[in-house]
This record gives sequence, structure tokens and C-alpha cells, in this order.
Amino acid sequence: MSNPNFLSRRNLLKAGVLAGATLPFVGAESVVPAAAPVAAPNGDPWHGLKVGAASYSVRNLQLDDAIKAIQRVGLKYVSIKNVKTHVDLNSTTEQRRAVAQKFRDAGITPLSCGNVGMDNTEASVRLAFEYARDLGVPTIVCSPHPDSMAILDKMVKEFKIRLAIHNHGPEDKRFPSPYDVWKAVEKYDERIGLCIDVGHTARAGVDPAEAIVKCKARLYDVHLKDISALGNKNTPIEAGRGILDLRAIMQALLKINYQHLVGFEYEKDADDPVPGLAETVGYTKGLLAGMKPNS
Repeated sequence: MSNPNFLSRRNLLKAGVLAGATLPFVGAESVVPAAAPVAAPNGDPWHGLKVGAASYSVRNLQLDDAIKAIQRVGLKYVSIKNVKTHVDLNSTTEQRRAVAQKFRDAGITPLSCGNVGMDNTEASVRLAFEYARDLGVPTIVCSPHPDSMAILDKMVKEFKIRLAIHNHGPEDKRFPSPYDVWKAVEKYDERIGLCIDVGHTARAGVDPAEAIVKCKARLYDVHLKDISALGNKNTPIEAGRGILDLRAIMQALLKINYQHLVGFEYEKDADDPVPGLAETVGYTKGLLAGMKPNS
């Protein structure tokens, strides 16, 4: 699968800068210099999408540095990952609230948490819901046991928090693709839905853009990324350098008027993620600069 956007990647990076990027981006051909932010034609480079970061992208950074990294790439929303560097599941209510407030004070709104693993027990699931409640987020991105749907159904009704079950590609024996999640949840409360990871979805042999449209009724989170190859091995790479049709993915999100988090999950360069994350943000802004809202 070739990337139909690659040949225009340099121009897309420049468009991303003009749409409001604040860092230099390392391109395949040259370094694109930073520029002063310039408003997109409609005043919003994201065309109404709530584009932010999955804090897994900055998982090896301590909390304050992670927040600064997300600020530096100009993102205003976050999905908080339950890691010790940020705030894990064993934290107290006070610690969770304090971390969420730190993000808010920095101008970054938490919209979800996770990916949170869940065992097939009420205690495990309840812990995840209490964690999300204390963070004040409306959605838990999760990897539950397939046999736990009755417990999940009970918890979404009790806590009034949505679940976005994450698919993990062909090596995931539970939920390889978004359609596997859909089959598992469709008989249960509508607040049990999906987080579509576009990279893992493609590796599972499913078109991510098509899945976004087909699953729109229960799509509550998106992990946005690029990959360099298909198959059973995850191969993360900066957006535009890989094989995914990111233009089609963004068009699909605009088409369905998607209202939940679109979180960049940049899994590469864990110890120094900012350059690659910035490049990814700038490239995606460049793609959107040439689109119309709800196109």
C-alpha cells in the first residue's frame, strides 16, 4: 500500500506551519523553518475536530514535561494514559484530580483516559471507572475482557461514563478490528463503543476511513497515527512518511461531524517524542488546510 499523499508532503508541512504550527518540522526533503502562527481561513485549523494528544505519546516524560510537550505542538486536548510518570490506576482520588487540573491549568482539556486494561471482574472494571470519574473525563479508552460485557453495561449506567474499546490489530486475539468491537458491543448500552486506532485497523486488513463512517454511532475516541508497514508488527512513523491514507481518514472524520477526541498517538521516539509529534501535527494540519468542513 503506497501513501497517496507522500509526493506533496513538503507542501503539506508548509501548510501546517501556516495553519498555526509553532515548531520546525523535519521533512523527508528538508527542514521547514518555523513561522509565526497564521489563522486558517475559517479560524480553526482543525475544522471543528477536537484534535489532541494521547499522553502515551509522551509516556516517558515526567508530567510537567509531558504537559509542556503537548503545549509546544499546539494541542488543546488530551487522553491521559495511566502510567506512573503521569498518574496510574493505583493513585488516590486527590492525585488524579490534581493531575487533571494541571492539564486544565495549562489550557489542555482531558477528554478521555487510557488505554486501560480491564480484567473480567467487577473490581477491575470499577477501578477504571473510578479513575476516570476522578479525572473528570467522559470516556475511558479500554481493553476489556470480551466476557465482561455485562459488567461493562452495569458500570456505564452507574457512572454515566462512556467506554471506547480499543482494537489492536491482527495479533490482538480479542478485538483485532473495529468491527470485532462492534459485534461485541452492539447488544449493550450505547455508551459502550469504540476507539478506532487507525494504524492497528489497517494492519487488521480494514480500511480505517471506512470503519470510521460505518461505526460512527458508537465512535467515542480515535487514535491517529501513521505506520510504515502492514502485518503483525507495529511500525509507527511520523505522519506522511508511512502508508496510511491520512487524507481519507481526516475526510471521514469531517464527513461524520465527529465530536469526540482525535488523539495523536505517536508511539515512536519515546524518550524524545516532540520533534516527531510536531512533524505529525504539522503534516495533518497541512492535510486539513486543503479540506472543507464536513467534506
